Amino acid sequence: MKIVFDFGGVLFHWRPPELVRRELPRRVGDEASARHWVQQIFQGYGGDWGDFDRGSVEVPELRERIMARTGLEAAEVQAILDGVARELQPIPQSVALLERLHRGGTPLFFLSNMPAPYADHLEAAHDFIGWFRSGVFSGRVNAVKPEREIFDLAAARFDSRPEELLFFDDLPANVDAARAAGWQAELFTDAAAAATALRQRGLMA
Repeated sequence: MKIVFDFGGVLFHWRPPELVRRELPRRVGDEASARHWVQQIFQGYGGDWGDFDRGSVEVPELRERIMARTGLEAAEVQAILDGVARELQPIPQSVALLERLHRGGTPLFFLSNMPAPYADHLEAAHDFIGWFRSGVFSGRVNAVKPEREIFDLAAARFDSRPEELLFFDDLPANVDAARAAGWQAELFTDAAAAATALRQRGLMA
């Protein structure tokens, strides 16, 4: 069995409400305003941000789109765009699980909705990404989860039959899409639960 990890919310922290609180302190004063700006900026990962994830829009155009749509100032939008990289910090327990699997010889891969600039940043900043044999970032292949295309592309890149792949993702829609593509998949909640699922499958002692 080959194990495939998502990045944001699985191996790296991804907490958009905390992000907007840090980067837009004049705009965000409570949970309601945090939710508002998360929705305005990220649009449920559709819209402008979905295009960014897909690699069909680059940072200058994205910044202009968000400014025009939300009324945020250029410096505020840039603070959010810069803040994403600061938010994507490794989750220590998840990295420890990854290391355990790597040291045990388990074939590891990744599949992440990630705009290319942040993919570049993560690869440069974190040596443990070298533990993966291969991976797919959405922003480099012009396809995004939960679309079927990206799962088929990833299976081909990993030189694997879908049923050979066990995918951990924190979003139910992506887990369902992986299963629909013939993969095995588990909803990721935390590293301890993932380890339990791996032991139950006989994939980890």
